[in-house]
Amino acid sequence: MERNVFDILKERGLIAQTTHDEEIRELLGKEKVTFYIGFDPTADSLHVGHFLQMIVMKHMQDAGHRPIALVGGGTGMIGDPSGRTDMRQMMTRETIDHNCECFKKQLGMLIDFSDDKAIMVNNADWLLDLNYIEFLRDVGSCFSVNQMLKAECFKTRLEKGLSFLEFNYMLMQSYDFLMLSRKYNCKLELGGDDQWSNILGGLELNRRKDQRQVYGMTFTLLTTSEGKKMGKTAKGALWLDPEKCKPYDFYQYWVNVQDDDVINCLKLITFVPMEEIKEMEKWQGQELNAAKKRLAFEVTKLVHGEEEAIKARDAAEAVFSNGGVSADMPTSEVSDDDIKDKTILDLLVMIKLIPSKGEGRRLVQQNGLTVNDVKVTDPNMLVTDDLFREDGMIVKKGKKVFHRIIKK
Repeated sequence: MERNVFDILKERGLIAQTTHDEEIRELLGKEKVTFYIGFDPTADSLHVGHFLQMIVMKHMQDAGHRPIALVGGGTGMIGDPSGRTDMRQMMTRETIDHNCECFKKQLGMLIDFSDDKAIMVNNADWLLDLNYIEFLRDVGSCFSVNQMLKAECFKTRLEKGLSFLEFNYMLMQSYDFLMLSRKYNCKLELGGDDQWSNILGGLELNRRKDQRQVYGMTFTLLTTSEGKKMGKTAKGALWLDPEKCKPYDFYQYWVNVQDDDVINCLKLITFVPMEEIKEMEKWQGQELNAAKKRLAFEVTKLVHGEEEAIKARDAAEAVFSNGGVSADMPTSEVSDDDIKDKTILDLLVMIKLIPSKGEGRRLVQQNGLTVNDVKVTDPNMLVTDDLFREDGMIVKKGKKVFHRIIKK
């Protein structure tokens, strides 16, 4: 069979597990498949972990398949225990609806929702009006508690405590797949690798209720070579919303990835052709900086548009060539009250340039903190007026992070 989107996803390392390798490949090669990915509205912006899922949707849509973006207005009322060590915060219906609207806008950056090429549905439409007794008889009877407790998402939580509320989540997500299969002829569920148990539940429910064969596929999670989840910064998650994470900061995150991670990121979250990436795999040392710049530009362009990507790239170049100063560089404003009797580390924690004073002390010990081109040697150095020059106070953290602090 000729090459299809399954081979593209495989070659780029995007596929982690499938329920039926050969059957899925054959299905994607011979017909236009409706598939779905779920997004629970736990915040008012998607983050870079979701972005990888959007990339997969785009690959699939470009190959002629139809995405369903399922927003979890119903499941969001419960919260997914997968990959969690604690219970999620309960949210109001209004918050969930607002977050769903924000997702719709962001998904539209990559996915074409015109003329039914993709659809967005909300599982609140069928979950919120369920009759509990009927649901238990209809769906609950298809699930074995013994089997559920073996699922990875529950196993890790049993030691700390798993609420009965969250225990229902697998049934809800499985029911979503059943409803989408019935309403839209959806044959394939995709999700991060932490969704494997939930996806298997949906397959089993479709088989038992409708004697229907559906399929599941999970993607690689976006992690560093050490296995840590990518997208965490001193300020929290790497959000796609420019109000939560400025395009310059977003660009800087990718320019600063580890050498061992840049090639993998190019494969997973850009559309740079594999022939080019294979050439970059031969690069070493300083050459890899060019690959990082390419990664940063491509990802920023996809999320924030070409104009913002060019501005972020030019600002980054200007900062390095002008000794750390540029009109577009990240800037924080502080008042006289903010800096009164404050040490430099107090100030940097306040503007979230460092996560903690402990981290700041380590930076100072490693000669990694500079203010106005002068190395900081005393972590208790006080912030004084004379540090604010005409263009502000320029702080350099490590080799690559520059930040300007100006007075209001």
